[in-house]
Amino acid sequence: ESATAFGCLVSDMWLGEFDCVSPEAFHSVFGKRYPAFSKRTQHDAQEFLICVLDDLHEAFKEVRAQLCQERQSPGAGASTRSSSGTSIITQLFEGQLNHAIRCLTCKAHTDRPESFIVLSLPIPSTRVCSLQDCLECFFQPDTLTLNNQIHCYWCGSNQDATVKASITKAPQIIIFHLKRFAWQDRNRKKLSTTVCYPFSDLDLSPYISTSCRSTTEYSLCAVVNHAGDLDYGHYTAFCKHSVTKHWYSFDDAQVTKIPDSAVQADTAYLLFY
Repeated sequence: ESATAFGCLVSDMWLGEFDCVSPEAFHSVFGKRYPAFSKRTQHDAQEFLICVLDDLHEAFKEVRAQLCQERQSPGAGASTRSSSGTSIITQLFEGQLNHAIRCLTCKAHTDRPESFIVLSLPIPSTRVCSLQDCLECFFQPDTLTLNNQIHCYWCGSNQDATVKASITKAPQIIIFHLKRFAWQDRNRKKLSTTVCYPFSDLDLSPYISTSCRSTTEYSLCAVVNHAGDLDYGHYTAFCKHSVTKHWYSFDDAQVTKIPDSAVQADTAYLLFY
């Protein structure tokens, strides 16, 4: 299965026996489970990442549930349902958002929680902006009107409302997707905006609920880059070694050590903190 193939891939990478490791075996197994990714055509890295994490989550939660079942004494009758929704993937990557909705007619408040693995951030500029600018844009209050009205339970009908998102559970590893592919003047195009992102001390406290006691400061550990346009391109990655703290560039079979200054790139598409 793909989880086993992924484990072998990670093991090969950390053994350090080869200058580079090809993910061909993992890609082959994964492609059989998800035919959309089996063809050697252009795919979106964010969509692929979510699919891989979901697949690993399903595999690991099944193993966890099985282990829990084996540890229970015969006849105990305990259910494994409570552990079936968690895995090492959710423990590391899953966060929680809350959408605070306020009806503009009766002023009633409603909370709508939502789990997330990746936060897709809008890019509010066409030239230069910061990651904080993207976060401010994502978390700014919004007004829902016309076709976006909410159904207010208290009014019994659709009403205009305001909505504001906040983080109620910050994950250990938070992934930001920079929405570089956007609609402009009825045409979908790639935004080449320079997004400046910090390497350390990323403070998320302005966007975290006061009820949340999670860590609010993060350090950058990896970047996925996309060079190219809508219909073609090339993905590379920058990763920080967890022991030496040195940065490395992964470009197909080329794996090279790079200076910290090279990690700030205009091609950044996914940020891992």
